[in-house]
Amino acid sequence: MSKKIVVPFGPQHPVLPEPIHLDLVLEDETVVDVVPSIGYIHRGLETLVAKREFTEYVYIAERTCGICSFIHGMTYCQGVEQIMDLEVPARAHYLRTIWSEYSRLHSHLLWLGLFADAMGFENLFMNSWRLREFVLDVLEETTGGRVIQGSCKVGGVRRDISNEKLSAMAADLKGFETELVDLSEVFLHDDSLKSRLVGVGTLSRTDAYDLGAAGPAARGSGVAIDLRKTGYAAYRELRFEPATESAGDCYARCAVRIRELFSSIDLIRQAVEKIPEGEIEVKVKGTPDGEYFSRSEQPRGELVHYLKGNGTKHLVRSRIRTPTLTNVPPLVKMLQGCELADVPVIVLSIDPCIGCMER
Repeated sequence: MSKKIVVPFGPQHPVLPEPIHLDLVLEDETVVDVVPSIGYIHRGLETLVAKREFTEYVYIAERTCGICSFIHGMTYCQGVEQIMDLEVPARAHYLRTIWSEYSRLHSHLLWLGLFADAMGFENLFMNSWRLREFVLDVLEETTGGRVIQGSCKVGGVRRDISNEKLSAMAADLKGFETELVDLSEVFLHDDSLKSRLVGVGTLSRTDAYDLGAAGPAARGSGVAIDLRKTGYAAYRELRFEPATESAGDCYARCAVRIRELFSSIDLIRQAVEKIPEGEIEVKVKGTPDGEYFSRSEQPRGELVHYLKGNGTKHLVRSRIRTPTLTNVPPLVKMLQGCELADVPVIVLSIDPCIGCMER
């Protein structure tokens, strides 16, 4: 009879850029159970609502995560705007949508590079990040920041983009899309990659739903949940369908993200075609008095900002629930029964952001 041993995985690991800690219970080389430990880098960002006025806290919200920073700021602003019953101009909604989709491109390309690196494909890693530079250049030119944009504010956005620049952005996406096709061919059809991904870390549709999987982790198992379909920002005016796969393995989650890259390009083009003229912000009068659950679709899945105000300049409560937190129970399920060598690839397949999760 084989003997069980416990092997610690993280919080420092050469494959993972995130300080996640898992205790792996092994029988020989097979993982039979996983015990996650969270809270390693808790930063206490939520308590800063007592020290920063609600108009200033958007900068704190953005710094919840360095990868999906813009969407954090936008989700926070949407919540305050709902509490205060602010009517945000349509052009601001479209600009928020365009920047959100560029953020999704940036996040997914970063993940593809790290995913390739975890499997030892250094050239594929560098090519993924080379394409990501194109996205970061656009974000820097239009917002002033490569990673932390600071362009979202309560009542709208701080910067406009000229119609000429928007048209140039849409035109530049043609060459970017061509290179993206070549990159995706490798991820989806290379035999070496498929041997590492197909049938590895399988999560059934039932388990994905019951365990609360979010984002590509859910859609890779056939659960077609995408908060953009609720119609926040300008998504109500745009056409798209959630990208889904049915296999529920690492390959399926990779395929979902690649399909979402092309979906984001299409959404940006639609938004550029339909963006109306007009103001980009409204004047904010008064203070928030009430509470609201603001939800959006991060690159990793559903993001929730619960906000509560009492009529003063400081919010009473800010509670953030990130998709990585909801994907930890599904991750435990994925790891059960896998081989020890596959653990880093499976962990990366949910695109964990521990700084985002622990705030």
